Amino acid sequence: RLNDAWPELIRPLQFAVEDVPPSDPAPWEPRRCNSSQCFAASHGIPARVVLYRMPIQSRSRTKLDMQLIIRDELVGRIGELYGRRPEEIDPDWGL
Repeated sequence: RLNDAWPELIRPLQFAVEDVPPSDPAPWEPRRCNSSQCFAASHGIPARVVLYRMPIQSRSRTKLDMQLIIRDELVGRIGELYGRRPEEIDPDWGL
């Protein structure tokens, strides 16, 4: 759904899923988020959004919970990368 609505924002990004966030974050990482993280593009490496599977699963009670958490994490991180409010990208964010 996001790709159809915002192909120019989504196309240049890379997406990944890892089991857990790193236990020793890099010094330049401003805050610790247990469910996802984004990395700005640099030195020929595209911007990336990483979802952390186990923290997301632990917060989910149902399949719908998991889908909504994933959507909110993706939209929040995409907004962070592009300097936009998540509600601009997806009006249903956070609902």
